[in-house]
Amino acid sequence: MLQSFYIRNSFFIVGAIAATLYFISYFVPVLAQLANIILLLLLLAVLIDALLLYSKKGIVAHRNVSNRLSIGDDNKIDLIVKNNYGFKTTVSIIDEIPVQFQLRNWRVKMQLSGNEEKVYQYHLKPLSRGEYEFNNINLFVNGVLGLVQRKYVFNEQQTTKVYPSYLQMRKYQLLAVTNKLQEAGVRRMRRLGHSMEFEQIKDYVPGDDYRTINWKATGRKGNLMVNNFTDERSQQIYCVVNKGRVMKMPFEGLTLLDYAINASLVLSNVALARQDRAGLITFAETLDSFVLADKKTTQMNLVLETLYKQETRFLEADFEKLYGVIRHRITNRSLLVLFTNFESVESLQREMPALKKMAHYHLLVVVFFENTELKKVMDNKADNMEDIYIKTIAEKFAFEKKLMVKELQQNGILSILTTPQNLTVNTLNKYIDLKTRGAI
Repeated sequence: MLQSFYIRNSFFIVGAIAATLYFISYFVPVLAQLANIILLLLLLAVLIDALLLYSKKGIVAHRNVSNRLSIGDDNKIDLIVKNNYGFKTTVSIIDEIPVQFQLRNWRVKMQLSGNEEKVYQYHLKPLSRGEYEFNNINLFVNGVLGLVQRKYVFNEQQTTKVYPSYLQMRKYQLLAVTNKLQEAGVRRMRRLGHSMEFEQIKDYVPGDDYRTINWKATGRKGNLMVNNFTDERSQQIYCVVNKGRVMKMPFEGLTLLDYAINASLVLSNVALARQDRAGLITFAETLDSFVLADKKTTQMNLVLETLYKQETRFLEADFEKLYGVIRHRITNRSLLVLFTNFESVESLQREMPALKKMAHYHLLVVVFFENTELKKVMDNKADNMEDIYIKTIAEKFAFEKKLMVKELQQNGILSILTTPQNLTVNTLNKYIDLKTRGAI
């Protein structure tokens, strides 16, 4: 009981008033009697306040948090607090949030009427994958007279895992199923001709391509009939993620590896929604993970669990070993979306032989990143000679990124140069563009 009993500042204020009166009573003796009365009433009030607080377990609280949190997104956390006392009280809540967030002064106050229940909602944005541990909920409840406070500790220990951005994945999945991806920034691609996969013969409606009219079916039925084609399905889409040291670079709290993982998750999910087969490869100095392309119902969960465990290595990635794995384990022509990064033309040229060999057997798209910090430097005003030198160097590095795009293009390799924030949308745009053109 003593460990949960606290005296509030109001007690010490009234006590200070009584002490002041005792001091003055040396000069005005009549005030001593007033000080005695105040002190007696104070002790009586503390006793009543404590009895009301400890008469029963008046407060109940628990936390509602998902077993899985989404990295880089605002995840909702609910604190449910119920007042079983018959009087109105003020409650201070300290939730022991996982140490990864470093929120050391998290505290919230709420007022609860008698027998009232309230839900306090807050959000957490994790910036790294892994296990996060929530601990106790601590409540400090004020007495009805505001003189004492009772502490409640609720054992709400819970371990939750932070996964790649499945909230983003669900958003794009819903838009893909309803054919509304353009609402998230994905461009609507104009189809040139049609794909070669026949779906059905249907009645002609205004707007259908005259070239698809099926004259034999039209003659049999007496009405204009057209052939309906659909995108080719069951094509293999592999997300290939580089886990080497170049992917450790952070932007807005997330590493390039985290951005690549989030984009891989979304692309795999959209590919499965469009009846393609999605696979995954992660590599660094050696092959780390290989998920064979498939479209079974458990494929998305397998990809998610594989991506959850990925961590950046601090060695240089080996593209020759990657080519060896792809050459021997992926037998059908596939779309390979390679998430990596190059900071100089020389680093790209070192890996170009392996990239050219991969592009010979598969449709390869190399995705690498613009340095948004360099753009900030280039946009700053140069006030002195040093600033001019810095801006010139930044412009040189930015220009080299454009040279890399040209270098890849000259070697017949598709590429995407994107900011980390626009990675997902730009990757989806390229996938839909390739599907529309029948390039896969």
